[in-house]
Amino acid sequence: MRKLHGGEVRYAEWGIGRQVNSRPNNLGHVNGVRLAHWQRRLLTSVMVAVAATALPALAQAGPLEDSLTEAIDGLGAASDDKINESIGKLGALGDPRAIAALDALCDERLRVGTDGHAYVWDSKTRDLRSPLTGQVVNPEPRPLKEVEVSNEIRRVAFPVLAQLKLGSPDAAVRLAAAQELSNGGSAEAPALLRGALAREHDSNVREALTLAIARVDLGSADASARLAALEVIGKSGDDDFLSTLQQIVGQGADGKPNEPDPRVRAAAARARNAVISHQRVVGFVGDLLHGLSLASVLLFAALGLAVTFGLLGVINMAHGEMLMLGAYATYTVQTAMHGSRFNLLVAIPVAFLSTALVGVLLERTIIRHLYKRPLETLLATWGISLGLIQTVRLIFGAQNVSVANPDWLAGGLQIAHGLVLPWTRIAVVGFVIVVAVAVWFILQRTRFGLEVRAVTQNRAMAACIGIPTKRVDALVFGLGSGIAGLGGVALSQLGNVGPELGQSYIIDSFMVVVLGGVGRLAGAVAAALGLGVVNKLLEPLAGAVLGKIAILVFVILFIQRRPQGMFAIKGRVEA
Repeated sequence: MRKLHGGEVRYAEWGIGRQVNSRPNNLGHVNGVRLAHWQRRLLTSVMVAVAATALPALAQAGPLEDSLTEAIDGLGAASDDKINESIGKLGALGDPRAIAALDALCDERLRVGTDGHAYVWDSKTRDLRSPLTGQVVNPEPRPLKEVEVSNEIRRVAFPVLAQLKLGSPDAAVRLAAAQELSNGGSAEAPALLRGALAREHDSNVREALTLAIARVDLGSADASARLAALEVIGKSGDDDFLSTLQQIVGQGADGKPNEPDPRVRAAAARARNAVISHQRVVGFVGDLLHGLSLASVLLFAALGLAVTFGLLGVINMAHGEMLMLGAYATYTVQTAMHGSRFNLLVAIPVAFLSTALVGVLLERTIIRHLYKRPLETLLATWGISLGLIQTVRLIFGAQNVSVANPDWLAGGLQIAHGLVLPWTRIAVVGFVIVVAVAVWFILQRTRFGLEVRAVTQNRAMAACIGIPTKRVDALVFGLGSGIAGLGGVALSQLGNVGPELGQSYIIDSFMVVVLGGVGRLAGAVAAALGLGVVNKLLEPLAGAVLGKIAILVFVILFIQRRPQGMFAIKGRVEA
C-alpha cells in the first residue's frame, strides 16, 4: 500500500519499502525506489548481458565505417587501377550507402577536396554533398578536383552499382538494378540476381528479377536452362522478349536455324505465340479502358446539353465553348496558385461558377428572345461560339497552353505488363460519375428539379400553377453550362488547352443527346458509354476516320428506326 506524506513516498506492501526522497537514479535506485539485494543482482546481470551483446557490434561498426569511407575516397585516386580496386572493395562491402558515390563517379560528378576526401557535386543546386549522408558540406574544401572517368572504369562500376542497388530499401531502385544486370552481360549477373531473388519480398520486384534471370539464361550454353527461361517468358507475356524469340525461331543467312536444339526452338515458338496472344488481350483491354475515358469526356459534354436541349429545345452550338472556358478557368487558377498541390480542387468550383454565369448571361440577353425559332437560335449560338473563341485568343493567345497534372495524379495503375491506366483518366471517370449522380439528385430529389421536370413536360401548365418558367430557363441554362465547365476541368488534365478545344466535342455531344433521348440523363449516360467504347474499339480495326463514319451511319439508322432515342420521355405535351 502506498501512503503520501507531503513530498515523501512510502512503500510498505512490496517489501522494498524505505523512505526515499527525490534524488538522481543509480544502480540501487530505480525511479527513486531503493532496490533489494536480489533485485540489484538481477539488474546487474541484465546490464552485463546487454553490454556483451552490443559492444562487439559497436566495435565492428567502426572498422566497417572506416573501410567504407576509405573505399569511397579511393574512387578519387589518380590511377585507374586504384579506382577499380576501390570499386571492388565497395562491391565486397555491399553497403547501399555507396550508391551515391558510384553514381557520381559514373556521371563525372565526383570531386576530391583539399582534405583528400571524395564528395558528390550536385549539378542542380551546385552544392557539394557528403557521399554517405547527402548533407551539404560547408565550408567546401576548395579547390576541388574533378575525377576523370574512362569507359573501362564505367564497365567495372556498373555491375557493382547494380549489385548495391539490389540491396536498396527502395523497390524502384531494386527494379532498375535488375533490368540493368539482365542487359549488362556481366558474368556475375546470374549469381547476383538469384541472390537478390532469394531475399526479395516485393511481388513486382520478384517478377522483374525472375524475368531478368530468364533473359540471362537465354544466353546459357545449357539447353535445360534455356528451356526453363522460355517457359518463364511465355507465362509472363512480356513483349520486350518478342524480338529475341523471333530470332531464336528464325534462320540465319546460311539457311540454318539460329537455335540448333529443336526442343528450344519449339519452346521459343510457343513462348512467342503466348506473348502475341497476351499482346492482343492487353490491346483489347487497353482500348476498352480508353473507351471508358472517352465516354466520360463525352458524358461531361452531353450532360449539360441534354438538360438545356430537353427543357428549352435550343440547339446551342456554343456549348462546346463552355468546355473550353472551363479548361481556361483551370489554367487561370493554376497560374494564380503556382506551385500549390490543390489548384485542381480549387479550379472545380471556379470553373463551374464562371461558366454557369456566362450561360445565365447568354440566356438572359440573347437566347430568351429566340425560343421556338430553331434556325435563328442555331445561327446565333454559332456566332456566339466564334465570338468566345476570338475573345479567348485575344486574352490568352492563339497557342495552346498546358495545365500541369498535380503530383497526386502522377503515374498510373498497372493492369498488366504493357498496360498502365493513368491516374488522370481514372480520376476523370470517377469525377464524371460524381457529377452525373449530383445532376440526377438535383433533378429528381429537389424542388428545383421538380420545377424543371414540370416545365419540360408542360410549360403552360407549369406557368399556371405559379412556377417561374423564365427563371427556371435561366437557371437550367446556367446549370448546363456549368456542367460543361466541369468537363473542361477534366479535359485540361488529358491534353493541352486551346481556343478551339470545344469544337472537337460538340458534334459528338449532339449525337449522344439524340441517341440517348432528348432530356434523358439515363439515355445520355448509355449513349456516351456506347459511343465512347465503340469508337475506341473501331479505331484499331478501321482507323479513326472510318470509325467515325461508321458510328455516324449507325446513329442515323438508329434514329430512323427509333426517332425518340433510346430513352424517350413519356407523356410529354408540347406547349
